[in-house]
This record gives sequence, structure tokens and C-alpha cells, in this order.
Amino acid sequence: MKRIDPAALSPFLAIATHRSFRKAAVELGVSPSALSHSLQSIEERLGVRLVNRTTRSVALTEAGERLFARIRPAFRDISDALEDLNVFRGQPMGTLRINASRQSSQLALMPVVTRFLRAYPDVRVEMRVDDALSDIVSEGFDAGVRFGESIAADMLAVPIGPRQRSAVVGAPEYFSRHAMPRTPHELRELPCIRFRFLSGVLYRWEFERDSEEVVIEVDGPLTLSEQGLMVDAALAGVGLAYVFEAQVSTLLAQGHLVRALEDWCPSYPGFFLYYPSRRQIPTALRAFVDFVKASASSGDS
Repeated sequence: MKRIDPAALSPFLAIATHRSFRKAAVELGVSPSALSHSLQSIEERLGVRLVNRTTRSVALTEAGERLFARIRPAFRDISDALEDLNVFRGQPMGTLRINASRQSSQLALMPVVTRFLRAYPDVRVEMRVDDALSDIVSEGFDAGVRFGESIAADMLAVPIGPRQRSAVVGAPEYFSRHAMPRTPHELRELPCIRFRFLSGVLYRWEFERDSEEVVIEVDGPLTLSEQGLMVDAALAGVGLAYVFEAQVSTLLAQGHLVRALEDWCPSYPGFFLYYPSRRQIPTALRAFVDFVKASASSGDS
């Protein structure tokens, strides 16, 4: 094995992180063919194959997995060390990478990010909208935004955005054909629009009134995995939809949708910004966390 400069391993690190030559090439600003040649040079100098690649997939060999597990924390430490230098600058700078679900990005994250960027012009924010519950550490994100119950115990979390509330809605035309439900149990007899998580699990509608909690497994002709489409289907009279109140407030005010079971839908804590507790926080993330906290205390969420 020929000696290799650790910095020369960055092409392998990008490939191993993304499991994609195309995505790794975009991150590094090179062509996929140039990246492939760089990987081949690394493998030749190390004397081992690190990546098995076909036209459709990229997978690490056992040697590649072992090398990736060892060098990723080291590269992260170097990145953190460089971030530490930002404390000597007048303003935080750098790139903040955040992973957020579609609804949390629309209802909570984007309003805060736009104000944050005006306050900190030297910081760049990169958001990935991802409804799967990603491992933000292994995928190279600084932070994520999700509901509190889905956040791992080893993460620090702060509320971001306002409290949320759910709403059961249907089109006026729908209620001309079906009775207005008076209790959640009556939903079992009505056509509803079901929501399926990316994990394959169907969401069971949750209600609460006077300390009574009810969970209903609804049925209906249409199942979707995107809440925006559920609103569209409800507008078309397909069935009742269970969505975020903020998504449909304008449609309710305009009379395009009608609300049901409002007294069974109390407000609840909304989304949380979370980040690793065992890693020194980068200055850009620290500035964003402080900004989120300040926004919440001032009522700007």
C-alpha cells in the first residue's frame, strides 16, 4: 500500500456518504467520471476495493465500510475545528444543513429561516425536505425538524414555530351527501381520505376532548402519502381529510371546506428543531438555535 494524504480521501467520503456518484460529484463540484477516476486512484494506492458499483447501485465493501466508519468522525472533527474559528469573527458564517419533513418545513421552518438569513447574511442554509425519519448525523446534517415524539433521546431539541392544531375537513358538496359527524366514532361510517406514512403504516386519527382520548382507524376510497394532495381530494368531495389547521385556514374562511369535530381537536406542541447533544455545536447552528429561542419568546414563531 502506498502512503496516501488523508485529504485525498474526500472523494471516497462523499461517495460513501451519499451512496451515489452523481450526488457526490455535485457536492464536490466535479463530474461523475472525474470522481470515478479519483476513487480508482484511491483504491489502487490503498490496494483494496472500497466500493462495489453497478449501473444502478453503489455499495461499500467490507473494507470500505470499515474505512468510512473510521474517517467520517475524523473529517467531522476537522470541520468542527474550522467552525470554531468563527467565534473570532464578528458574525457567524458558514453553511447550515437542515433536514425537515415537508409539513414542518412549510409550517414552521421556512418562516424562521427567512428572517434568520436577513439577520445573518454570512450564513447559508441548505434544507432537504424529507418525510422519512433520516439519521441526521450519518447523513451529514447539522439539525433536523420533526415532531417531538419522533426525536431520538440523545438529541437536544427546542420548539420551532407555533403550536399546531389538526382539522377534519370536507367539501360542502360532501356534506350534502353525508351527515356531519358529531363524535369521532361516527367517522368509521363515513368515507375518509387515509394517510400512509413512508414506513407503510396507516395513520390513525387522534382526538381529545375533556381529557378523553380517542384513536380512530378510518376507511375510505383513497389513500395518500402527501397532505397537500389530501386537501385537494377533500376539495373534490372524495372524503374527509385530517390535516393541519394551518393548511386549510384560508379554504375554511372562503367556504371551500367545512370543518367537523372542531371541539375534538385541541392545539398541541408543534415541531422541534433538534441536533446532536454529543457534538460541539457549530457557530452557525448556535446562532440559529438562539434565533429560534428568541423568536419563540418574542412571539414571532
